[in-house]
Amino acid sequence: MSTLTSSAAPSTRRYRGWVLPVVAVAVWWLATNQGWSDSGLLVSPQKVAATAWHQFTSEAFWRAISSSLARNLSGFFIGTALGLVLGCLLGFSRLFERVVGPSFNTFKQISLFAWIPLISVWFGLGDVAKVVFLSLAALVPVVVNTCDGLRNVPPAFLEVAKVYGFTRWQTIRGVMLPAALPSIFTGVYLALVYSWLATIGAEYLLVSGSGIGNTLIDGSEHFMMDLVLFGMVVIGLVGWSLNLLARSLERRMQRLYGITPR
Repeated sequence: MSTLTSSAAPSTRRYRGWVLPVVAVAVWWLATNQGWSDSGLLVSPQKVAATAWHQFTSEAFWRAISSSLARNLSGFFIGTALGLVLGCLLGFSRLFERVVGPSFNTFKQISLFAWIPLISVWFGLGDVAKVVFLSLAALVPVVVNTCDGLRNVPPAFLEVAKVYGFTRWQTIRGVMLPAALPSIFTGVYLALVYSWLATIGAEYLLVSGSGIGNTLIDGSEHFMMDLVLFGMVVIGLVGWSLNLLARSLERRMQRLYGITPR
């Protein structure tokens, strides 16, 4: 009996996350079908589903989502690459940390959206400006977590490397980097999350071009709440998919380097 209970428990837990969305949709459906509100802004799930079908069969939607993803991934990779380089320099070099560290600590305190006026003046309102904005969003978490991971390598590991006569490069490659990988993975994961959130913000504030954020703007300007709700669902699903992908890649890399997955 206990075996059946324990085997059924994981299956039950797997579906617990669906409880709140199902209840929310049920309440939403009741509210619209029972006339709980006369507001034209409260659209029915059926209307949102019809809008979703129309969007999925439209080239404009796929052009918008592909544009958003292209910007997101471009900014993510640029910001992550620069963040890994800067984080390693801050983590490995005390001199570099003393010279650049104070300036970076000031830089990371500036709100991301405070850069919008400068970016729009320097790079305009097109894709280049958006990619720069997304690169900034990805840069900070990668730098912070990479530097912290390298700075917080257990001293015992370094002592063992010294006892075995490791060179500086052998210590970095064989001791410090593997020990810092969990923190580095966390920074890369956060960069992916932040860059997607910043993608929507960039498309709202730098409105030139197409994107899923522009779809939301079109819906709100024309009071098409079905289009707005559809866009919000798409944004959530894309973010969830990116999160799932990042976690899967993180577990693969941890297994590759013999690190116990979280």
